[in-house]
Amino acid sequence: MGINREINREINREINREINREINREINREVYLNRLIVRKHNGFIKVITGIRRCGKSYLLNTLFYKHLLSEGVGESHIIRFAFDTAEDLLKIGEDPIVLDNEKEERKVDPSRFITWLMPQIRGEGMYYLLLDEVQKLGAFESVLNGFLRKQNVDVYVTGSNSKFLSKDILTEFEGRGDEVHVLPLSFSEYYAFKEGDKSEAYDDYSVYGGLPAVVLMNTEEQKTNYLISQMKNVYLRDIVARYSVQDESALGEVIDVIASGISTLTNPRKIAATMNSVHGTNISDATVDKYITYGEEAFMLTRVKRYNVKGRKYIGTPYKIYFEDLGLRNARLSFRQIEETHIMENIIYNELRYRGYQVDVGTVESREKDANGKEIRVQREIDFIATLGSKKYYIQSAYAIPDKEKYEQECKSFERTMDSFKKIIIVERSMKPRYDENGYLMMGVKEFLLDGNSLLI
Repeated sequence: MGINREINREINREINREINREINREINREVYLNRLIVRKHNGFIKVITGIRRCGKSYLLNTLFYKHLLSEGVGESHIIRFAFDTAEDLLKIGEDPIVLDNEKEERKVDPSRFITWLMPQIRGEGMYYLLLDEVQKLGAFESVLNGFLRKQNVDVYVTGSNSKFLSKDILTEFEGRGDEVHVLPLSFSEYYAFKEGDKSEAYDDYSVYGGLPAVVLMNTEEQKTNYLISQMKNVYLRDIVARYSVQDESALGEVIDVIASGISTLTNPRKIAATMNSVHGTNISDATVDKYITYGEEAFMLTRVKRYNVKGRKYIGTPYKIYFEDLGLRNARLSFRQIEETHIMENIIYNELRYRGYQVDVGTVESREKDANGKEIRVQREIDFIATLGSKKYYIQSAYAIPDKEKYEQECKSFERTMDSFKKIIIVERSMKPRYDENGYLMMGVKEFLLDGNSLLI
């Protein structure tokens, strides 16, 4: 009975891999490919991280593999191994049916893998080691650290389970891990595949997100069922498994509250208060903070601190929390809470990260007079401070600016920064980039997303 179950699991895994290969067939991930290319031969282990199903394996084993071949690297010098495929496991004498990869009760024997691998690395030329789902290899940290001492081996790895998704994985490689973090599809990647009407594509992207598997699905029913199932059975299950979470329902409720409040300032105390009053729970601030951290380490969530522009310091709390993929966020709420304003802000945040920017939420304090002429301290928000090297941009996400009053409201925080960094307002309606009378750059969100150089205009 157990053997039949394992056979069925392996068949299902092979079917899913074939589907994923087909799904990723035409999706161009040039930004991430270039990030791998510039890291070649740097003496580090290239660690490709990212939320499950975002395309890490495709990036490594298809796009980067093709690049190496195009550069004249012989196939014998590119060694690929996937620790979750029956075909590769049989090469090293492992029985894929016995290995319960789902529960990870047993790892692949490292000595069998090394015995198979070492005879293939011979001669003076450079060898490229591309390892998929490496967390399934026993003592993989020690095995990979051993290759750091070989001058003619360039190592690239991916992983997708609760252990490898952790942000602290780079410390396992003795400080010699170089991370390439892969996000789900950006809107430009998504639209390049879908084409058609830009507004319709943006609406679809806002609801169903950018997981590659969703792109080829033709009906709303397919997309909805897939995302709900993945959120429940893959992403949350990883967190529960890694941290041995006892109260799964409380974890789910914390994620629900966060999902309902994306793009708004929050903190563990506020989330706990909401849960205790609305859901009748008795959860502590510390437990909520712990669950947020779990979501961050699984790359499901990102917690963004505020930065005081004039004081030049970070403010610990409150902060904003964004989702790595909006389709998963919407699925968690059963697609019942699609607030276009907050979703647009989350999309802009993910786009800035996709372009390589360090992103903070900005605050600007000033002394102003109230309606009675009394001087008061006012704190205003800048949605994003995007920094890359010496470049810095202040960005406001304004879904709509129907009148002068709304425009002035969006600009007040810009006026009080008292510096010369470029200031940008992004609106929902289609609008070609242009500078207004105050020297602020204004553009539509679709124009911003589809032009990788839109901030440089």
